Amino acid sequence: MFLKNIKINDEKNIGVNNPCFIIAEACDNHLGNMKIAKKMIDKAVEAHADAIKFQHHLPDEEMLIDIPMSDNFDEPLYDLLSKYSLTLEQHKILKDYCDQKGIMYLCTPFSKQAADEIDELVGMFKIGSGELTDTPFLVEVAKKNKPMILSTGMSTMEDIQEVLEVIYPLNNKIIILNCTSEYPPNYEDINVNFIKVLKEKFNIIVGHSDHTPDNYTCFAAVACGAKVIEKHIILNKLLPGPDVNVSIDTEELCQLVDGIRKIEKSLGSKKEIYTLERPIKAWANRSVVTIKDIKKGEKFSLDNIWTKRPGTGIPAKKLKNILGKSAVCDIPKDSLLREEFIKI
Repeated sequence: MFLKNIKINDEKNIGVNNPCFIIAEACDNHLGNMKIAKKMIDKAVEAHADAIKFQHHLPDEEMLIDIPMSDNFDEPLYDLLSKYSLTLEQHKILKDYCDQKGIMYLCTPFSKQAADEIDELVGMFKIGSGELTDTPFLVEVAKKNKPMILSTGMSTMEDIQEVLEVIYPLNNKIIILNCTSEYPPNYEDINVNFIKVLKEKFNIIVGHSDHTPDNYTCFAAVACGAKVIEKHIILNKLLPGPDVNVSIDTEELCQLVDGIRKIEKSLGSKKEIYTLERPIKAWANRSVVTIKDIKKGEKFSLDNIWTKRPGTGIPAKKLKNILGKSAVCDIPKDSLLREEFIKI
């Protein structure tokens, strides 16, 4: 059975009854510049993200040189990754810097060798959508017996089920992310309600990996039960970066984390009168009041009583029970009607 709560590095719990785990995805928006990469870590810390994630690319291990050109990039992907990818030594420096700053370092490997190289640096593996159906690769990662987050862009429900059936016998510490691999996506293609479908079908921890240039669908995902949110970040949207069109800036990252934490607080399912509501209830509710001077012995009718604020007298819902009864004393107009004014 898949675990409903997963512990990462003996420090963070992800799953039921735990806060949403928020990942700031640095991707390759650092353009290989360590100063920028460290600044991204600083900003993720300031935003109170749970983790910042980088990517470990070994282009010759993950692709042929001649692959279809993507509309998202101005140059072939092989050339771009060869130019900007971080080295293993740089990843080690960033991992140490994350430890110093008190934020979890994560990294996505895009080949078996990349996974082997970063194994000692990560407490959890994040697998990108492009590798979801690469079962030979996933089996090797699963054997490392660390939690795995799987993005599900460009896949069908059948693909997801097949992958889980393959790796579950090796590793049950699995989290799956709803994802649409469009850069940026059409909002109607995101389907945040699919999070509920995944949870129900697989009884597994589900999150959301988002490629929109704003935060709205992430908020919706949390409301639908996402326990992980992964969001691409960039220091400034005016800066160059391969994923700038699908990234939020660091101010928006702060808004994302703050918004998610507020949404989480609001997701209860009980209904009661709360402490802060009580003083408002006292003036906002209606009571039965006199709308004319009433003489002793006069019968109460809709001509001489009605309902008005405040709510400190006989509740408005009891008006019908008073009609036809008599006053035991004179009652001035615009008075709250009291039980002692009514002849039983």
